[in-house]
Amino acid sequence: MELRQLEYFVAVAEEANFTRAAERVRISQSGVSAQIRQLEHDLGATLIDRSGRRATLTAAGAVVLEHARAVLSSAQALRRAVDDVNGLIRGRLVVGMVTACTVTPFFDALAAFHLAHPGVELVLFEDNSDRLIEGVRTGSADLALVGTAVATPDGVRAMPIISERLVAIVADGHPLAGRRGASLAEIAEFPIVCLPPGTGIRTVFDQACADGGVKPDIALQASAPGAIMDLAMRGLGVAILSESMAVPHQERLSVLMIDDVETHAVLALIWPTTTNPALQELVRYGRTAFGGGT
Repeated sequence: MELRQLEYFVAVAEEANFTRAAERVRISQSGVSAQIRQLEHDLGATLIDRSGRRATLTAAGAVVLEHARAVLSSAQALRRAVDDVNGLIRGRLVVGMVTACTVTPFFDALAAFHLAHPGVELVLFEDNSDRLIEGVRTGSADLALVGTAVATPDGVRAMPIISERLVAIVADGHPLAGRRGASLAEIAEFPIVCLPPGTGIRTVFDQACADGGVKPDIALQASAPGAIMDLAMRGLGVAILSESMAVPHQERLSVLMIDDVETHAVLALIWPTTTNPALQELVRYGRTAFGGGT
């Protein structure tokens, strides 16, 4: 008795047709028939009734079907266990990334993982952080790089990567230019340019405004921090971003701390509370790339 014979037998039983079963297991119909005849010979019983238009199970075949499925399932589990030990991880991982967030270590982690485990298909997509977090919670995404207002969002595991205060950024010549800091109320006297709802920075800003009774005029929104900088540089409003986002533009723009907003915007890698071997390995690569250990 061989595993392939059991596989062919299960295919015929489930398809109730030798031709469709042969297409399913990708060999000739004669090959399927020959292997099942050999299985019947080894077991000393007829398993398939071939007298009608449909291939139906005999009483013996019905008993064998249950055991054949269990044997095949055990064989697959054995193969997965050996593959995991050998590092031959296979599968498909859906990875999300907050829109327009270029983080080199994240790409390094994906590249190193793909090189080490080419049998795992990586699917990468962009979205806003709220939808990415919900995707990880519900299982439509396996891993995501998100911006949040908390270190670990509810219902997921997380590795915070960056935790920074918000800053206001204005062009030279703006009334706030040259100052080291300003209150939320002072900043809200001017049009605001910021990221859209669903992003970590916007969540922190909106919550701070609500807590402080401030009603800002959100004049313009953009998904890319660079676009927000460009709009502020042209005098179209006060840009709201995080500290590190402002660093490359400090020579051309004035960066002010928002004195009364102490909640940090967090960039974090998140994944579900329950993982498979492939995802565990990808998380390990992420931790290494971001200096979080193994």
